Amino acid sequence: MSRRNLIIGLVILAVLAFFVYKSRANHPLPAGRITTDIQISPTPIVTPEPITTRPRVQISTSKGDFIIELRPDLAPQSVVNFLTKWSNGYCNNLTFHRVEDWVVQGCDPAGNGTGGQMTLPTETSAASFTAGSVGVARLAYPTDKSNDSQFFVVKKDSIFLNGEYTYLGKVVSGMSVVDRLAIGDQITDTTILTK
Repeated sequence: MSRRNLIIGLVILAVLAFFVYKSRANHPLPAGRITTDIQISPTPIVTPEPITTRPRVQISTSKGDFIIELRPDLAPQSVVNFLTKWSNGYCNNLTFHRVEDWVVQGCDPAGNGTGGQMTLPTETSAASFTAGSVGVARLAYPTDKSNDSQFFVVKKDSIFLNGEYTYLGKVVSGMSVVDRLAIGDQITDTTILTK
């Protein structure tokens, strides 16, 4: 390489370096008065409105439909959780894995009573678990956390559950369907009828 070519190359590199430096250099602020006329208000935190009605949900099964009326006044967090899951079809095609003479229990993603997360608070109330009452499953211990997907319906008065489990609502139509359910029967659809 000739000395002339080396000098031209160095000049070109120096010019490029200068332009890169200038493009990245801080530019001075324009002269003049700084104004504070623009007011920025913080974005408000939006909390969902509490549910003040008693929403109804139709649970469609392989044996027919039943309708439950939820009690957000007794179990607000549980009602919001289940309404969200049911409106998204979470229980669709899941089964009733537990069926006894006094209770049916379903919507377990594992299908055997071990699925779902123990993340809901157990929201006890003075409501009595009479026939048709809907509750939220939980472990025997600890009792302060309930399952976020499994629910049960009692077929007989089960007052021994009072004050121990979350009372979610009551079957208002189709209790004969609940009485006919067997292990393995599917939840085919869940429809929010009223909000």
